[in-house]
Amino acid sequence: MRILVWVIVILWITFGSLSFGIAGANYLWARRAVKKGWEIDKDKRYMPTVSIIVPTYNESSVIGYKLRNISKLVYPRSLMQFVFVDSHSTDATVDIIRNFAKKNTSMNIKIIVENERKGKTHALNVALKDCSGDVIVVSDADCFWPPEILNDSLCYLAEPSIGAISGPKVLLNKEDSWVTQNESKYLESMNSIKLGESKTYSTIFFEGGFAAFSKTALEAFDPYNTGSDDCGTVIKVLERNRRAIMVPEARFYTFFPKSWKGKTDIKIRRAVQLIRVLREYLALLSRGKIKAAKNMVLRYAFLYFFAPTVFLCFIATTIFLMLTVPFAILLLSILLIPNVNAYLIEAMSGFLVMSVASLLAVFKKKSLLWKEPEDRKLVEEQPLMKAGLV
Repeated sequence: MRILVWVIVILWITFGSLSFGIAGANYLWARRAVKKGWEIDKDKRYMPTVSIIVPTYNESSVIGYKLRNISKLVYPRSLMQFVFVDSHSTDATVDIIRNFAKKNTSMNIKIIVENERKGKTHALNVALKDCSGDVIVVSDADCFWPPEILNDSLCYLAEPSIGAISGPKVLLNKEDSWVTQNESKYLESMNSIKLGESKTYSTIFFEGGFAAFSKTALEAFDPYNTGSDDCGTVIKVLERNRRAIMVPEARFYTFFPKSWKGKTDIKIRRAVQLIRVLREYLALLSRGKIKAAKNMVLRYAFLYFFAPTVFLCFIATTIFLMLTVPFAILLLSILLIPNVNAYLIEAMSGFLVMSVASLLAVFKKKSLLWKEPEDRKLVEEQPLMKAGLV
């Protein structure tokens, strides 16, 4: 029995190192990379024409705020085009947009209404055909931009090697519950990782709140049909040896579900998409079509495909130790350490989400449609006004 316990202890240490250790090493590597300077020729004089696409479906509760938000953009209106593409809403979304367009004729607003819902990616590709800008920017209806976002961030696209930029997500309701507090801390760490990756070469993780593509790098949204309109679109950018980076100047604001269920629904749906994205990267890598970003692809393939299995083995050995060696329950005391507990809980829930998402990615068909998430109902005027977004 004693030998068995020692074997389990060795396995426990091994599994813990391979799951938490590799993820932690990736975070520390990225934090060091953040300190590096940008080797990019940013041109503040670069002011391209911009087409801003906002896909909608039953957004009547938030679209008014979005319209007020984009009307505050500090960028020449003669250089901006706004394309709203609606996937057959059954509420007043389209009417609200049309009324706003009539009152703001200087904003060059185009409204496209689909006859049936065919999914967000399909809607974006429909809108792309009507975009005249040199830069195509996508934003969800429940995400809000600082007025200077275009002036501050588009200068990165003046560098020919850059094909796309995104920004860090910031929560407006981070103090609403322990769920939003933990998510805010998680976002801070993920934003550091994406910034470190961007300074090294590229990041493969984009957000739908602000994603700007040079038109020369954008063939179509999600051309490989991964189900991810943002990260799936970046694949082709990297395949063409253009960089996709996250820049701090492109930060955007949004709300996040206050409940554990709302958070888990979003996380699992997103994880399923990213697993399909990574499978496509690996397929392209095997054919020699992904070169400069191959180390990053392999690192995330390990984190998404291998680490969750190792983590489950870690949980199993932890339970065994607690049942056979009573004092092993003291290991749980680490959860009492401030800050450390939040990151451990996020890491553990992340591994569990990836485990579930891996099964869904294998057995569940991709959903073409998108549902209204819980956070839509949390969008309120006061925090938006306080942040100067409306």
